[in-house]
Amino acid sequence: MSDKAVLTCALTGVLTDPSMGNIPVTPEQMAEAAQQAWDQGATIVHCHFRDQRPGMGFLPTWDVEVVGAIIEAIKARVPGIIINQSTGVMGPDISAPVACLEALKPEMAACNAGSLNYLKQKSDGAWAWPPQLFDNPVDKVQQFLDVMNANDIVPEFECFDSGIVRSVALYKKAGMFQGDPHISLVMGVASGQPAKPEWVPLLKGEMLPGTHWQVICV
Repeated sequence: MSDKAVLTCALTGVLTDPSMGNIPVTPEQMAEAAQQAWDQGATIVHCHFRDQRPGMGFLPTWDVEVVGAIIEAIKARVPGIIINQSTGVMGPDISAPVACLEALKPEMAACNAGSLNYLKQKSDGAWAWPPQLFDNPVDKVQQFLDVMNANDIVPEFECFDSGIVRSVALYKKAGMFQGDPHISLVMGVASGQPAKPEWVPLLKGEMLPGTHWQVICV
């Protein structure tokens, strides 16, 4: 392959519990993790932000001061790295992630491009957590895109299933965003597209010409 690849590192993930592993939480820990990612060749870090209260680092936070302190620490440690801010929330109220986008203006931000029944089962068939809908209807997607466009933030379309990949092309044709799409194929969620190599060329075939894409395996 002659084309250069860009590596993205998700520093924490969205559901990981710091009590069960080496998960960065504080600004200093996030900056150290970003440095390690940079040293291994990553140029983008996808950031979820955690509650800073003692013992509460398994919970997300949208506190602008906390998020700002984390981004500032990362940029001070690794000035050349690109921040990709998480934005995922359930329900119609997106004011918390939007406040972070408007205040901090990261270079990139996630735009979850479609809805998914977010399911996981235990070995006995019982639900690992109560079934939940990760709702991302078109009007919610448009709100995020409008904020990103107004603040010169590049949207990263996160696609959990094939229909969501195809939806990005429809968004483009509907004039919902400008420029070539950046798509992340999120593969391996139990109720989404499987993490199988043979799926990748099929999904790529549903993308618009000029699309930049990457694979995230869960």
